[in-house]
Amino acid sequence: MTAYDELMAFQRETEALGQIAGRLSWDQETVMPRGAAEQRGEEMAAIEGVLHARRTDPRLADWLARAKAPDAGGARAVELISRAYGRNAAIPARLAQETARLTSVGQGIWAEARARDDVAHFLPTLGQIVALKREAAQALAAAGFGGGDLYDALLDDYEPGTTGAGIAAMFDRMRPRLVALRAAVLGAARQPAELSATFAQEPQMRLARMMATAFGYDWARGRIDLAVHPFSSGSGNDVRITTRVAEADPFNCLYSTIHEVGHAAYEQAIDQRWLLTPLGTGVSMGVHESQSRIYENQIGRSRAFTGWIFGRMREMFGDFGVANADAFYATVNRVRSGYIRTEADEVHYNLHIMMRFDLERALIAGTLDVTDLEEAWNARFLSDFGVAVDCPSNGVLQDVHWSVGLFGYFPTYSLGNVYAGCLHKAMRAAVPDLDAALAAGDAAPATRWLREHVQQHGGLYRPAEVIERACGFAPTEAPLLDYLEAKFRGIYGL
Repeated sequence: MTAYDELMAFQRETEALGQIAGRLSWDQETVMPRGAAEQRGEEMAAIEGVLHARRTDPRLADWLARAKAPDAGGARAVELISRAYGRNAAIPARLAQETARLTSVGQGIWAEARARDDVAHFLPTLGQIVALKREAAQALAAAGFGGGDLYDALLDDYEPGTTGAGIAAMFDRMRPRLVALRAAVLGAARQPAELSATFAQEPQMRLARMMATAFGYDWARGRIDLAVHPFSSGSGNDVRITTRVAEADPFNCLYSTIHEVGHAAYEQAIDQRWLLTPLGTGVSMGVHESQSRIYENQIGRSRAFTGWIFGRMREMFGDFGVANADAFYATVNRVRSGYIRTEADEVHYNLHIMMRFDLERALIAGTLDVTDLEEAWNARFLSDFGVAVDCPSNGVLQDVHWSVGLFGYFPTYSLGNVYAGCLHKAMRAAVPDLDAALAAGDAAPATRWLREHVQQHGGLYRPAEVIERACGFAPTEAPLLDYLEAKFRGIYGL
């Protein structure tokens, strides 16, 4: 075997073990008994120890120095392995294992605190997690990642080539147009009605499965379960999704499902040549989020597709108080200043991310203490949204991300929205008759275009390159903002 062959064989086993670790996390969020949390933490720490040892194995340096890739795909795989080796080698094994153990346990503590609206129950654990992430950021920055900036060193793991300063500048450009649009919409004379009926769980889940199928989710390689916080897990030939059900709000279930199907469809569509290699998963969280957001919003909340959903809901639930498909489209896209990010409309969503980005940046920089986080959250929310937070589960405890150590992850949601705006503009030009298919509940023309231009490539290209190759222009926030203004001014008669 050549050095390249040995490197790729070793990496294949590492990728397989990483998938097993991911399956443990899926199990913890879906079917694991509550009493197993402490033991699961030890299990996660043990497998992280094995993974960290493999990811920092001295043989990797030798193989990487001698590997001669046979083609462009192989060269990109070597590049990604080298990058990951540098990041992993910068993190001490003790730190990697303790982070895995604490975030596994911390996830359960967060869920308990959220259910009880008890911030004090979670903050000590969060303080420990932040300390570990700052230690990791310092080690990575010292190794040259993130240009020496602590937050950028963490962000680089989720969206390589992006900086906190670049994100902040993008947000500065987006905020004025979003705030102006929100003011116009909330002040409009025409206001869509909200749902006031009750929708049983079983029909909601039946419709969620129908929608997942319409978007091309491969049930032979996937499944759907319930979780506190919806997520997608896995890659290749085992990609699972979760959703949640609220009987007063079926959109929570339906659009959480479409969102996670966007993530899952990306993983399922990656060229099988890249299975269990560094190319066999989404290239970045921003590009990943572009798939979930374009599925959920530009396609799933379009007038054409909501018309199809309206018909299915009338069949399943009878008359639920919405007069017709046009009124239903407006209700689906109703704008309001709600507390919950995952339930936020398209106008408000990025404002939620801007707040979290600033707060987590301050936590990593050390300018905001965990003990002051709830007060800072509540003050910022009131300033940004004009509404006082009524309870911690609607405020600082609503998101799972910090409990599992995902610092640097939040801004990729907005990057995904921006990328989705670009992709939607290009897709509409390439598929001019898309609405006819969507009106019949057929999203295949859209998903075929996305598979061809984005999903099949996996990690073959760098994040911004993926979007530019698909769209024919560099990523910019302008298409997203133009789309939002046209859509919501139309709905609200502005």
